[in-house]
Amino acid sequence: MSKHSTRSISSPVRPVARAIAVAAFAVTAATAAYAQKGETVKIAWIDPLSGLMAPVGQNQVKSFQFFAEKFNATNPAGVKFEIIPIDNKLSPAESLNALKSAIDQGVRYVTQGNGSGAALAIIDAVNKHNERNPGKEVVYLNHSAVDPDLTNSKCSYWHFRFDADTSMKMEAITTFLKDQPDVKKVYLLNQNYAHGHQVAKYAKEGLARKRPDVQIVGEDLHPLAQVRDFAPYVAKIKASGADTVITGNWGSDLALLVKAASEAGYNGKFYTYYAGVTGTPTAIGAAGAGRVYQAAYNYNNMGGQMDAWANEFKAKFNDDFYTGSVIHIYSALGAAMAKAKSTDPVKVAAALEGLKFKSFNGDVEIRKGDHQLQQPIFISRWEKVDAKHPYNVENTGFNFAPVKTYDAYVSSTPTSCQMKRPS
Repeated sequence: MSKHSTRSISSPVRPVARAIAVAAFAVTAATAAYAQKGETVKIAWIDPLSGLMAPVGQNQVKSFQFFAEKFNATNPAGVKFEIIPIDNKLSPAESLNALKSAIDQGVRYVTQGNGSGAALAIIDAVNKHNERNPGKEVVYLNHSAVDPDLTNSKCSYWHFRFDADTSMKMEAITTFLKDQPDVKKVYLLNQNYAHGHQVAKYAKEGLARKRPDVQIVGEDLHPLAQVRDFAPYVAKIKASGADTVITGNWGSDLALLVKAASEAGYNGKFYTYYAGVTGTPTAIGAAGAGRVYQAAYNYNNMGGQMDAWANEFKAKFNDDFYTGSVIHIYSALGAAMAKAKSTDPVKVAAALEGLKFKSFNGDVEIRKGDHQLQQPIFISRWEKVDAKHPYNVENTGFNFAPVKTYDAYVSSTPTSCQMKRPS
């Protein structure tokens, strides 16, 4: 990876963000001629609205509904998006019940992202449904489930992922760590399911390639969304002598981990995927300033339209917008439906393949071979609000300020997908 260049954060991301409304979402004069103009496109949102991860789900429902309103006014296909939220209780079995309920209501597009186990169940069920019900096909729009297998060994023609997968984010993290000589001893702490296993796997592989001098001094897996006290895990981290923790934890599992670390006086760094997700910023607080990093396709204060939307979202809901893949999904659907001149999932899926468009984080592309969105990744750090980065996350007085940008080709990882396409 050493041959890959990176660009500083003063790169053209801000102009791209400022141009987003004009470049990506403009309604063309030709729209009026499209057969689907004025149609309502229902999207079933299948994720947790109860249990420990409910705050994350509630935030994301608001995000999908907020941006449905924005894109209903501007998408080039002239369609209206409507979100139907269904609680899956973070369970693969409940996800299948939710999918059946959505299909019974005539829904042809579903979105999910909190938990790769649920994602895998949905992919399998959608594949079977589409094979058995020609003319009633369903497309699965994955906003946040990041297990690489979903676009590799388990890839599906009907599945499109708009987040960057675990391996892509770890490419960015380990490329960044290559140039951080103070990182010498790493502890891996992750949730005990597919995503957590993959974070640990790719962290070990990436560090071995780029920083073979770094020691992995401990590794733990814990139950998903069940641990209420992380003090025993933090004690092990401190005892190991780790100066850095790499974790793919999200929701309550990350918020409670960071809280326990702060209470125990652990002063090491955290490299995370989801430190910006509901509840975690408050848990980080002032104690985590300069020590908590996030690898993501967005960050606070991206400039232009994104800042305007973030501020409007906060004013409306007293909450922070962080699931940027929502914008990717609406951008891609609007463009694909305009291209296909149809809302038929078969035609739209074909139009999504290989689609290139400008989004809030730059030029992105839905890779045809596996339906994984290729996009830039940013490393940001928890810092005190200042004039350059004024957004106030969870009213803490802090936010995630960008420290490094990795272009899409740097974070891109190969795929083993052998996709079966409809005949």
